[in-house]
Amino acid sequence: MSQVALVTGAAQGLGNEIARALHAAGYAVVITDLSLEQAQAAADRLDPSGDRVQALKLDVASKRDFEDALAAVLERWGALHVAVNNAAMTLTTPLMQISPEEFDRVTSINQRGTFVGCQVFGAHMAAAGYGRIINMASLAGQNGGTATGAHYAASKGAIVTLTKIFARELAASGVTVNAIAPGPIESPAVRAAVPPERLETLIEAIPVKRLGNAAFLGSLVVQLASEDAYFTTGATWDVNGGIYMR
Repeated sequence: MSQVALVTGAAQGLGNEIARALHAAGYAVVITDLSLEQAQAAADRLDPSGDRVQALKLDVASKRDFEDALAAVLERWGALHVAVNNAAMTLTTPLMQISPEEFDRVTSINQRGTFVGCQVFGAHMAAAGYGRIINMASLAGQNGGTATGAHYAASKGAIVTLTKIFARELAASGVTVNAIAPGPIESPAVRAAVPPERLETLIEAIPVKRLGNAAFLGSLVVQLASEDAYFTTGATWDVNGGIYMR
């Protein structure tokens, strides 16, 4: 049987690209999203036969949804080997205009959603003695953000820290936990969030003078998800065109 990988927020955008990369690498892929209808449509496009794909509704703000998703995966496949915590809310509200309610909404999805995903999936993987968790952080969490809101940046910075915490907790159980911190990527989400004139300025400020490639991020997820990646854990992989170097 193929190894099984679950991706949150995978009906579209970067999450869908990651799901496609994992499927092409031979994984059975569980596409989860807030909308079951959109998740199923993405699953049908990825694998019309349905042999190596499953669509599930998963609201990352709900721990119960994570638990139900894990149960559904185990019922169909009998195992879960890889989890990619990708689902996120990206808002660009100016700092002094962010309400406490909006701050809570963004951090609930981005930060708490990743925490609960690591907790629920990590506990199962630790009991099984094997697993790979990849969290999608962001350049914004490292440099405070260039085009995103403070709540988004803060939540992504927290993901970098959570990755280290869970990596330390789960390492002895055969489970690795890593993060990827992309800079601006060529994607509908980036172009929707950043006005065209501002995007030109942003690209000019990137040392490589180009937006990132979502397909490369998918390939990187596949690398970190492999059995051979057992010696890489607690790391945040920077993919930002040279904007942030350490």
